[in-house]
Amino acid sequence: MMEEERDPLEPDDELEGGGFAGEDEDDEIPEPAVTVEITGLSLFTRHGVTPAERELGQRLVLDVVFELTDCDAMVTDRVEDTVDYADACEQVALAAQERSYKTLERLCTAIAGRLMERYGADSVRVKATKPEPPIALPVQEVSVEVWREA
Repeated sequence: MMEEERDPLEPDDELEGGGFAGEDEDDEIPEPAVTVEITGLSLFTRHGVTPAERELGQRLVLDVVFELTDCDAMVTDRVEDTVDYADACEQVALAAQERSYKTLERLCTAIAGRLMERYGADSVRVKATKPEPPIALPVQEVSVEVWREA
């Protein structure tokens, strides 16, 4: 006769206290994490290697992802207890438009640093995309992504 397989997530009647199979008393349950994403923030900027890119300017599309393990908004339902994405968009726009960078790597790093400092996130990813890159080959877009962890 075949032995019946047990679901490891169902309480095990044979374990004291009705714990879960494979769960030790000393195992810590991971904290819930929150991911806040901003996708497709389109801004007119003056970044690039060539003087023409910096003078004429061009559109960049920015994506930002925040990872939070300590997010009180899951309980309080208060925007003050999480990343306010409207404010985050404003901060990205300020960082992207207050000065000119030659590389998207440096721009993304500056944005990530500002956001980490302002929101205290565990990690931030920033992706900058040039939808119409100034290169002589047929390319739809180019992008750079930078991530920082606390």
